[in-house]
Amino acid sequence: MIDAGTVRRIVRVADLSENDVVIEVGPGLGSLTLALLPSAAHVVAVEIDPVLAAQLPLTVADRGGLDKLTVVNADAMKITPDDLSGFTPTALVANLPYNVAVPVVLHLLEVLPSLRKGLVMVQSEVADRLAAGPGSKVYGVPSVKAAWYADVRRAGPVGRTVFWPVPNVDSGLVSLARREPPTTTASRKEVFAVVDAAFAQRRKTLRAALAGWAGSAAQAEEALRGAGVDPSARGEQLDITSFARIAERKP
Repeated sequence: MIDAGTVRRIVRVADLSENDVVIEVGPGLGSLTLALLPSAAHVVAVEIDPVLAAQLPLTVADRGGLDKLTVVNADAMKITPDDLSGFTPTALVANLPYNVAVPVVLHLLEVLPSLRKGLVMVQSEVADRLAAGPGSKVYGVPSVKAAWYADVRRAGPVGRTVFWPVPNVDSGLVSLARREPPTTTASRKEVFAVVDAAFAQRRKTLRAALAGWAGSAAQAEEALRGAGVDPSARGEQLDITSFARIAERKP
């Protein structure tokens, strides 16, 4: 990312306080890191590339602020709170690699309950999917699972020319605000199993799509009716609360 205005915009929209501990994924050469340091209590930068991870402290040292930076050379998809040198992140701010953006966001929301908010830059289509609501053509597994953890919304577009080299896709900002998951007796894993089954064959009715999950189409229909859901509906019509009700009815 080579556009200073976009970097400042990301920090501004992230709405950080001087008490926030930021986790940044994929800091690369550090353009966003340098902008985050003055606005937060601390930045934990998770970088999988050992060469870039070694260089980042040197880059920051030249500009000041090294005392507020911790670099973790690790895969963000495998990170746990124990890997963060004792810091407890409250905000996620990152320009995420497009191919892993959704799993990284979902993983961090799962393993870091301290995260209260986030602002991530992702491919524009991914931003649409994460922020989509029921009934949208792009509403799917990422939309539903993200909604388990947070209120998710689009926070603006990002043009291609802010990057070098210039990618062949547009980007978008996605804002995340942590909230409590639906009140349910089902576990997150059980609810997500229903979500996965419902969208595995999204053209099918829920009665048919959930037959394997429930044991048969008849049992799926019984679970759906018990949850107050029309068996002829499709997954893209339901919100996360409805999926949680269905999960509670597993035979």
